Amino acid sequence: MSAHHGVPRRRGRVASVVHGRWADLGQALFARGDLTSDWVPAFAAVPRSAFLPDDIWPYDPVRGDHVHVSRLDDPARWQAYADTDVPVVTQWDENSDTHTPMTEPTSSSAMPSITVSMLRDLDVEAGSRVLEIGTGTGWSAGLLAHRLGRCNVVSVEVDASVAARARARLGRIGLPVPVIGTDGLVGHPAGAPYDRIIATCGVRAIPYAWIRQSCGGGLILAPWGTHYTPMDVNVLLTVDRDVRYASGRFLGPLEFTKLRAHRLAPPKHLDYLARHPFNKASASLTATTAAELGPGRFDAARFAVGVRVPDCVHAAGAERDGVQPVWFYSLTDHSWAAVMFRGTTGLATVRQAGPRRLWTEVEEALHWWHAHGCPGFERFGLTVTAGGETVWLDDPATPCRSPA
Repeated sequence: MSAHHGVPRRRGRVASVVHGRWADLGQALFARGDLTSDWVPAFAAVPRSAFLPDDIWPYDPVRGDHVHVSRLDDPARWQAYADTDVPVVTQWDENSDTHTPMTEPTSSSAMPSITVSMLRDLDVEAGSRVLEIGTGTGWSAGLLAHRLGRCNVVSVEVDASVAARARARLGRIGLPVPVIGTDGLVGHPAGAPYDRIIATCGVRAIPYAWIRQSCGGGLILAPWGTHYTPMDVNVLLTVDRDVRYASGRFLGPLEFTKLRAHRLAPPKHLDYLARHPFNKASASLTATTAAELGPGRFDAARFAVGVRVPDCVHAAGAERDGVQPVWFYSLTDHSWAAVMFRGTTGLATVRQAGPRRLWTEVEEALHWWHAHGCPGFERFGLTVTAGGETVWLDDPATPCRSPA
């Protein structure tokens, strides 16, 4: 069990097992409760640095962007980033050879704090069989294999080159976990049933195949989200004893590289305006402010709107002359809405076009969120059946929106 579930925290344990910057990070994660005593030996024996390539793009919080670092050119700086609690991009645009950041990160190593806290929440026990969706660098699979034994861990990775590199790194560290080159959507039925399934990539729906490949009473931990924003929220599902459905609560927000099949290309703005021209859109005013849409990247209001307004993408444009445009695009047709916010107060101009009244839907969702006490992530839950998914508030019997 985890510190989250009552395991005592014992200070000093990490430093006694491993030394240096990695030990300092482990000590900080241990004191915070992200890294628990049962995971300390794996953390010490399986450092993240063993799974990173020579060229990495760690996130630099001072610059607010990813920076390129080469182990060959600056090994000390490379090691410092590897042992720091920041995410590290290892591939751009599914191109394993590029040394220059391009458009989209397509493989990465999550912040160590996120990795160990997810393993904590997975709540494994001796003998647990685990399926990992999204091998990435292989570090999570290595940690699981050290704790449970390599025969109890299977990892799947859709990108053949990423899978091959992870397989090689796991072999070099003496933990040759089976890395299966397949789409995470289908899981790995040949190794089922699993006591635990963990996804280390963002999903926009939980595949029912994962439930069918679970043991009754098993757990599924996955970063789940909507297309409204790139944000994911970890959800921990318990599988029904008869393996018919899974249900559980959301834990907290984060952001992962998305499952290949769930990645969304940005809406083509001009295509929407071609279908429904701006000068023919309906016009109105709103007293809702930009801040009410969710002031932060990981805001519960944004999550609630995404749940209540399905198949919608939200995008903020650059502010000019004190005007902040925010656009909403429907993924089911070419409906769109645009709100021109001026400052933090006063009325904003709204334009809407197409069959859906997207801004009307967004405002209704915000009103719903406020009417229910501005609930945080922990009040939301998810139930997955063969027929689909339902997001609920406080209780599975109270869905957040009516079925379509």
